[in-house]
Amino acid sequence: MTAELVRGQNHPLSQSRLEIRISAGTPVAAAAALSDENGRIHGTEWVAHPGAPVQPGLEVSRQPAADHRLAVDLDAVTEAVHRVSVLLALPAANGGAGPARFGAVAAPFVAVTGLDGTEVASYTITGLDLESAVVALELYRRQGAWKVRAVGQGYAGGLAELFADQGLSEAAQLAAGIDEAVARGLARSVQAPPPRTSEGDRSRQAAAPAVGPDHGAAPQGAPGPVPPAYGGQPAGGQGQGGPQPAYGGATGPHASAGGGPVDYSHPRRQTSAPPPPPPAAPPAQPGQPTRPVAGDATGWSMEERLYNQVWGMFEDLARTAAAYRSAVDFAESRMDKELEQALSDPRSRIGGQGDAAREAARARYTQLVDQARASLDRDVAQLVAESEVVEPALPPAFARWDNPCWHAYRVPMEIPMALRLGDLRLPEAESIRIPMLLRLPLERGLWIDSGRTDSLDGSFTDSHDMRRLAMDTAVAHAARLLAVYPAGEFTVHVVDPAGSGAQALAPLTQTGVLAGPPAQGAAGVTEVLARLTQRVDLVQMALRGGAPDALPPGFDTSQQLLIVNDFPHGFDDRAVNQLRYLVDEGPSVGVHLMMVADREESAGYGPLLDPLWRALLRLTPVPDDHLADPWVGHAWTYEPPAVPHGSEVLREVLTQVAEARRTWNR
Repeated sequence: MTAELVRGQNHPLSQSRLEIRISAGTPVAAAAALSDENGRIHGTEWVAHPGAPVQPGLEVSRQPAADHRLAVDLDAVTEAVHRVSVLLALPAANGGAGPARFGAVAAPFVAVTGLDGTEVASYTITGLDLESAVVALELYRRQGAWKVRAVGQGYAGGLAELFADQGLSEAAQLAAGIDEAVARGLARSVQAPPPRTSEGDRSRQAAAPAVGPDHGAAPQGAPGPVPPAYGGQPAGGQGQGGPQPAYGGATGPHASAGGGPVDYSHPRRQTSAPPPPPPAAPPAQPGQPTRPVAGDATGWSMEERLYNQVWGMFEDLARTAAAYRSAVDFAESRMDKELEQALSDPRSRIGGQGDAAREAARARYTQLVDQARASLDRDVAQLVAESEVVEPALPPAFARWDNPCWHAYRVPMEIPMALRLGDLRLPEAESIRIPMLLRLPLERGLWIDSGRTDSLDGSFTDSHDMRRLAMDTAVAHAARLLAVYPAGEFTVHVVDPAGSGAQALAPLTQTGVLAGPPAQGAAGVTEVLARLTQRVDLVQMALRGGAPDALPPGFDTSQQLLIVNDFPHGFDDRAVNQLRYLVDEGPSVGVHLMMVADREESAGYGPLLDPLWRALLRLTPVPDDHLADPWVGHAWTYEPPAVPHGSEVLREVLTQVAEARRTWNR
């Protein structure tokens, strides 16, 4: 039963791996601070915040959002830590748009849950007025056990005052760093020029992600929702009466000084109809499960409903598999305990009494496992039935390459909310594949690992074939990215120093969708990296100066993707540093990296490149167990997307993309 706390009340915690769920009426920045027994924070490295979202035992969201999920592992924090404080702050308090005090918004709600979603304790933070930062609650250690306490301590001076009150000497500097990280999160890409439309007034706008974490962020914990890019509309942000514009965005008819429209309507007045209800399944026969329907999740569009439905299937499979594994572990521990008791009694060793006890223990174990397996099979069968109706209904961005929707492909007018990077499965449920959807725009670069030589089925693949498979996988990912973006809004560059990827790159080079021929040799590597690092510098200066329209005339505002093949061949120390710079700073300004490389081949650089590999999402060209969900830590098997053998669908799609780009550039 959930404990509903009031200010100052505490509640014991029975588990160490927890999730902190935050719901607010407006986007807030979330952070978590570690402190000693006196409540003092010993340094900036004791705080997990949007600029440094991962600390020992903590992971928070990178961007402000109305809903957050923070991952906490109390066993992973050091012995010096006695408190974990959950902090909330309003980004607008430091010059942004939106409310500047918590008294102007609905009371934030914070819940502590287990990894299975079960609430342990919750707290509604009431009584706030002028405060722009608040310590929502704290997890604290007392006599070797952990408890949660509702705090609700607000600070009108924002994060700087909050950190100073907790004894941090660098309070002002850390607060400024968090503000900068929040600003980078709110301005994820360069504002595009006024769209050209060919179908009346249908403008091309980026569809922002719905609420919920990424599949692609699975290895890194549970990141929170991603705010839209400049001028974007949140796809799932209901707020006070329908979707709300992004920070700095508006919907009115007049232009502001920054070039954007101004909204003169009352911010709390409902101006749009609620989303239509999702399709309902026909009534099921008595005793039969409900028949699944594609798009029966919540959302403002069918795309968002399908995304949320896929996400729900992923969570359902994770939890049902966790329940099965837990039941098997319990059955094994119970059998071991019964066998130990039987063997510890000398009387049971005489005659057949001991044998009977052992047989009874094994029989109870088999019964428990069979019951758990039956429950798992029932849940998996329901998920398989749901997958059979969802897969055919998926749009191209979510669909496999063998989906018929690709044969009716047309270059889109809007950016989708997510992209399919492959499939995920678990060994207990081989009959079900869950689409792995990654939110757009990309938050992290991709690393296609060309170094793995053995697959899960025990077969062996030599290094040459692995490199070819890795490049084929990279081309399939790049083609899908090009296909789901409107014409002129996604640009791909290729660095292939030795020219070894020419054959795999043929679909991209022959259709003319690349920004230019693949760069070869050390000179080509230097030229491409210099151009992209200069682009990152220019955009960062423009955004920090609040003048994105001050970029040079003719500046390419599209998202940029750099594919690097055969790293580190052709890279000197300067090029390696530029590559790391692009990995760290590029995604926030629309420059993304896709590396096709074997990590062992770059071992000569030592630990210099370790941050680079950690910053990238590792994918493989063959099935591999290397992705983990943030709730129960399952090792999911990732299966890369495969174009059907002999199919021309990829070339046909890229040909349409190239023609649309030529039309756009006329």
